[in-house]
Amino acid sequence: MVETLPVGRFQLQQQRLELKRWIPAFLSSHKTLFVLLWIAAFGSVFFWQWNIGGSGFSIFAKVGPGRPMPKMRPFAFNLTDFGGVGDGVADETAAFERAILAISKFGKRGGAQLNVLPGKWLTAPFNLTSHMTLFLAEDAEILGIQDEKRWALMPPLPSYGYGREHNGSRYGSLIHGQNLRDVVITGHNGTINGQGQSWWKKYRQKLLNHSRGPLVQIMWSSDIVISDITLRDSPFWTFHPYDCKNVTVRNVTILAPIFEAPNTDGIDPDSCEDMVIEDCYISVGDDAVAIKSGWDQYGIAYGRPSRNILIRNLIIRSMVSAGISIGSEMSGGVSNVTVENVLVWSSRRAVRIKTAVGRGGYVRDITYRNLTFDNARVGIVIKTDYNEHPDDDFDRKALPIIRDISFTEIHGHGVRVPVRIHGSKDIPIRNVTFRDISIGITYKKKHIFQCAFVEGRVIGTIFPAPCENLDRYDEEERLVKLSAAQNVTDIDYDI
Repeated sequence: MVETLPVGRFQLQQQRLELKRWIPAFLSSHKTLFVLLWIAAFGSVFFWQWNIGGSGFSIFAKVGPGRPMPKMRPFAFNLTDFGGVGDGVADETAAFERAILAISKFGKRGGAQLNVLPGKWLTAPFNLTSHMTLFLAEDAEILGIQDEKRWALMPPLPSYGYGREHNGSRYGSLIHGQNLRDVVITGHNGTINGQGQSWWKKYRQKLLNHSRGPLVQIMWSSDIVISDITLRDSPFWTFHPYDCKNVTVRNVTILAPIFEAPNTDGIDPDSCEDMVIEDCYISVGDDAVAIKSGWDQYGIAYGRPSRNILIRNLIIRSMVSAGISIGSEMSGGVSNVTVENVLVWSSRRAVRIKTAVGRGGYVRDITYRNLTFDNARVGIVIKTDYNEHPDDDFDRKALPIIRDISFTEIHGHGVRVPVRIHGSKDIPIRNVTFRDISIGITYKKKHIFQCAFVEGRVIGTIFPAPCENLDRYDEEERLVKLSAAQNVTDIDYDI
């Protein structure tokens, strides 16, 4: 007998299939910027904010009965099997702990899956185990308990010194894991909600004695997949993989208020290797993506770079910081990063590299390709005086190396300053390449392509006209004019 799908459920599946085919093709052409922006970006944020007092955000309407949960491991359990209630009132912490303890015994048999059924599941922080799949059903929402006394304290991260916001212990994450292998967090767009509002308020009022914790943090682990879920309202950074290998983030929605939600970065790869971030929508109160590798002398001593990272097919927004950042904590080094097919809309900055004297390390072999900026104050930023340090003991002779960075097929509209590359005598920027750049501007001042202490080249014709610091080549990459003014500065932060 052939199963007949309810009309609403059939339409839902068709919408999702169409979206998966539509996003990569649409992102490949900047000519479709405005259609993509209004349909995918503005519409989704509008409906999230409109429903913020209700059951949360979903791009798709919740139609029909819940879908059956696929079995992705040899063994599967429901949280209700371990005493879970799902009414948003009962404390589910013990149920999660009992379930994960049971799952830990199946590691040698392919692992097990924990299904979080539709409902609201209030919990204190808990730890994952290896060879585990955490599956959040449609309309399932894990809620972080807001009482910080229920959040365990942990030692500071070794590459950050005495602490990120306070010296000493830090709060752990709502969902945590260390020294794990083969962990999947996925679902039918279920939600992990940190309920960060109380954390943000206490942080602004200086009522916290320890650094805030992320929503999800996985440390010293490998083979991690985060997919098909929504992460929202983290107390601090949202997803923080730390010193991990082989991490994939795919088809994830990450949300926080665009103002008054301090440090709610979306995804922060930190000393990570072999990572893919793709097909995501991120609108948060700080950087949407920020690649890191430790802070000043502590990051130099820890010595773990972030490298081999691919970021593609994203729609992102950051009214406070930047769409995609590298740094400023990059003392272990960052290399071999590709950012492609990304739309940054209604943001303070689009893409940014930030560092300072004392960081040491390097940022090199970075490729930006096929990016679209819509309504950004500054498009491309490289900043070498981001003078925030863990303490006064940083080495003032530890100078970062910034080189081998390319920007190709960068287009946009409504950008106030398209390019601001601010090197210095101590930290010059080397071998930067621009090709096929056309960014519509909103400010008719002369020096809107700003440079200082930068060496590189422009291939072909770009708009707006480049600074004098760069060599000029024609479309066939034949030299037209060498620059004799690499150290000229025309940085203007008043624009």
